[in-house]
Amino acid sequence: MAIAAAPLMPATPHVEHGPALGYTGMWVGICLEFFEFSVLFAVYFGARVLDPAAFRDGAGRLSALAGMAITLVMVSAGFFMSRTVDALRADNQRAARWWVLAALLCACLYPVIKYLEIQSNNAHHLSAAGNVFVTVYYYLTLNHLIHASWGIMGMTWLTTCIWLNRFNRRSVEALAVYWHATDIVWLMIFSFFYAFV
Repeated sequence: MAIAAAPLMPATPHVEHGPALGYTGMWVGICLEFFEFSVLFAVYFGARVLDPAAFRDGAGRLSALAGMAITLVMVSAGFFMSRTVDALRADNQRAARWWVLAALLCACLYPVIKYLEIQSNNAHHLSAAGNVFVTVYYYLTLNHLIHASWGIMGMTWLTTCIWLNRFNRRSVEALAVYWHATDIVWLMIFSFFYAFV
């Protein structure tokens, strides 16, 4: 007597849960972030004109490896968020779960690298009270870290929601756009402090 195979259960289709939280607000926040960093970059250029020697000396003492590692982490997390959005648009929730988890884990490396970089800077006597270069550097990079931390908190929330199948695609897209905006700001910081000083 043969045992009848149980019929395969069809995959449960995703049902949008709730409104697209913060989609419009995210765009307002991104515009405000760009405005904020525009002001900070104006301060950077003003300080650089007033004390070019401090910027030449200070940039040479920063860890280019840490700057490149943060760039790699930021851009990789952005790529993984883009793949998450693509997977959700293709109704491939299984792939989306792994992509968003990869984005979160990658993004979580940023504060770790930044902490190690600050320890290295302190060992090289680059304290926040050092000179105008160090002050502007810390103000810009720590401000960026705060913005990225908000993105990491959002990724933590989205990862949980996607794994529980309780998410809205527009909210995922909004966070992906926010992370890309934070990427753009970091690429400018990297250029100004690590690459082209």
